[in-house]
Amino acid sequence: MRWPIKGRDYARLKLVRRLLRAMRAENTPEARSRRLLRDWLSAGQRAQFDAARYFDVTGSDSGKRYRICYGTAANIRELDRNGKEGIGWCFAPVGALVPGDVMLAQKIALETSEAATLSVANRVPLLPRVTH
Repeated sequence: MRWPIKGRDYARLKLVRRLLRAMRAENTPEARSRRLLRDWLSAGQRAQFDAARYFDVTGSDSGKRYRICYGTAANIRELDRNGKEGIGWCFAPVGALVPGDVMLAQKIALETSEAATLSVANRVPLLPRVTH
């Protein structure tokens, strides 16, 4: 036999369900990787990432600037002196990783071993960025 849930009990049940859904959403691999990535970003990079889903890094060897856009492939753009996007680069760690993990690996690689990283990267034509 079912009993009717009314009033405050019904409101509490809805709140508990909403909280459980939010907790599950924050514990996905993608959500965890975004939190880890944000922990490694500087305050300026974090602000860029939160506003536009990309952040800029400076290469360790040449001092060139690169923009790492949200994604896992062909998501890096070299910036000219004026901040205009130029050559695209594609490199990523091996394995099926979520975007935050790939972007963190790309950030560390460019900031610590730029020349070695670009020696194994693929140049890609500059294509319009897909935004969601």
